[in-house]
Amino acid sequence: MRLFEFESRQIVKDAGIPVTNYGYALSAEEARSAAAEIGGPVVIKSQVLTGGRMKAGGVKFADTPEEAAAHAAEILELEIGGHMPRGVLVDPKAEVEQEYYAGIVWDGTRKQPMMLFSDMGGIDIEEVAEQHPDHVGRGHFSNLLPFSDFQAKQVIAQTGVTGSELNRATPILAALARLFQTCDMTLAEINPLARLSDGRFVALDAHMDLEDEARPRQKALMAQLGIPAEEQREAHEATPFETAVTAIDSADHRGVIQGKDAGFHGNIGLVIGAGGGSLTLTDAVRSQGGKPANYSEIGGNPSVAKACGLAKAVLEKDGVEKIAVMMSIVSNTRVDIVARGVIKACLELGKDPGETIAIFRIPGAWEEEGFKILDHYGVEYCDRSVSMHEAARRAVEKVQGAAA
Repeated sequence: MRLFEFESRQIVKDAGIPVTNYGYALSAEEARSAAAEIGGPVVIKSQVLTGGRMKAGGVKFADTPEEAAAHAAEILELEIGGHMPRGVLVDPKAEVEQEYYAGIVWDGTRKQPMMLFSDMGGIDIEEVAEQHPDHVGRGHFSNLLPFSDFQAKQVIAQTGVTGSELNRATPILAALARLFQTCDMTLAEINPLARLSDGRFVALDAHMDLEDEARPRQKALMAQLGIPAEEQREAHEATPFETAVTAIDSADHRGVIQGKDAGFHGNIGLVIGAGGGSLTLTDAVRSQGGKPANYSEIGGNPSVAKACGLAKAVLEKDGVEKIAVMMSIVSNTRVDIVARGVIKACLELGKDPGETIAIFRIPGAWEEEGFKILDHYGVEYCDRSVSMHEAARRAVEKVQGAAA
């Protein structure tokens, strides 16, 4: 779950990391009051869960409270990347001597958190790492064992930072690492971390993502930030397809289904499952020249109605010609239930299951019963002896043949 900047700044502040005396406003008048309380020039920043705020006009500078109110009124009506702002953050314009980057990310390859620090802050860390690799310090640490400040100092020192700057930056990166551990984060970064003209280090911006499945463990943090338990956040606004699948999943406790289609514009609908196997199956379709229309997850023995609901939502997407129903491994999900569900979806939409289901490959429980049902409706199926890539190839060929 992605957090807004004003929420991330609050977490950073509570952890003892120095921040500026910022304000959060939901209206132009509140922005005026915050600017007046701060005194002097301020920065008005849109609070959206996406990047590119500066380029989109979501960050403006103001010298007076009146100017701050005018900018806030504009920004509060400004859509950025499909997101409307939750509010605006009013920040004092700082006298910055140098900008740094401090961040913790999850390294999926090492299965460990990784610290990143750079003496070139204020820009994307990916750009710095590519163009100036010697200006980026890195270091992994355990997500289970206690964290030592010395680990943070080693990473910062890799960039050539020494003396009082090193001593002042070390506890900040160390605090960020501990936040990552205790708050079940997948991302925690401060960019820029600024050294002011008086030598102080302060966080001028902060971005944090929490692991969705850890939200029950973080109830106290959610309550502190005022985030309702039912609120879901993604990097993008949910599409009609995603909203429909979420509603179907919530209406029935049996099994689980998920659906994503942001960035997908293909003609092969996917009803797939098996955790990481779903990613493999999606890639298998692409590797065979196919164009997936969505990504999905189905498993845990859902009801026939749930399997039907997912298949129907996929089939109703614009451009979908056929669906591929696949799982990568033998699981406890009953083959006959999924077969009944996807066939029911085809029939309710007035489609021939034999023509609409390009391939059915789900090895697992009640396999023989499932295959009998598929036989009855003329659906091509295969067992575990057929590889995922071969099943994907057959599905892609059918769609491409139909298009020709």
